[in-house]
Amino acid sequence: MIDVTGGNIKPKGFFERYVKVIVILAVIAGSASGIFGSVIEAPSMAIGFWRLTFGLPVFAVPFFRRGKGIKELRTVSRQSLVYTTFAGAFLFLHFFSWFSAVKLTNIASASVLAALHPLVVLFITVFVFKRHVGRRPVMGILCALAGATMIAGFDYKELASGSFKGDVLSLGAAIFMGLYFAMGHEARKSISGNTYVFLCFLCCWICFAAGMLVTGTSFTSYPTEDWIYILGLTVVCQIGAHAVFNLCMGHVSSLYVSAWESGEAVSATILAFIFLGQVPEEWQLIGMVIVVIGLVYYNYYSSLESNKTEEIEDIENELQS
Repeated sequence: MIDVTGGNIKPKGFFERYVKVIVILAVIAGSASGIFGSVIEAPSMAIGFWRLTFGLPVFAVPFFRRGKGIKELRTVSRQSLVYTTFAGAFLFLHFFSWFSAVKLTNIASASVLAALHPLVVLFITVFVFKRHVGRRPVMGILCALAGATMIAGFDYKELASGSFKGDVLSLGAAIFMGLYFAMGHEARKSISGNTYVFLCFLCCWICFAAGMLVTGTSFTSYPTEDWIYILGLTVVCQIGAHAVFNLCMGHVSSLYVSAWESGEAVSATILAFIFLGQVPEEWQLIGMVIVVIGLVYYNYYSSLESNKTEEIEDIENELQS
């Protein structure tokens, strides 16, 4: 966004200029989660705990550097801190629900239900935060979700073969993901990216640490391969995906991030073909095309609405100056 203050125009930075492309790259990174999760033998609570344990120091460095994060905390509103805390808690619930779900039900069922999170974000955006979302962007989201459903294999036989408990957990993963995105968007309005990412992941780590103690889950005693895969999961998915999503929400809406994240089914299918040799069916390829069409449609019309909003804000700023 271009800031207009007293006639001075501030050019966009690199991150802000290419934020929509960065979101797509983060989605691709996040789609590798299924591959890592399928080969890790450790329980869900341990996966989440060590994933955050390995990643948290990376985010602590910019927060504590020269005391910038500490100084910022003194000026951040209590409301923003509450949003950040809830975002971390919902991220914990999403991680735990998702990794538990894929151990209890088939991937098709889990993917279908977990991909519903844009609807959660849409509901919160419209009915809780009272923001306008155009009819055409909504149509693009629904189109992308329909394509994701085809990719996941949404039919009666696939759902019937899954565990009911696993399906419920998958639906919970979608709800918690939507809440996580919505809370993050509100928090990022007044908190810098580095500070928000550290605080959000710290809250998530605390939840996992408490969960490990309450459930009596072993902190170690896992095969060497698990540690390697969890480290890879941390670098690719925690840092390359979720951290980037949080940074992006300072420049685009949570609905935009959530909509593109639902397209993860496309990149997940491609990665599964490359690394696991899983050849997609014809109907999955059709679903991929539908997802791309839906997301491009959404991106185009949401950009038009965003530009209109920016023009109105610029005019209001000029009138006030």
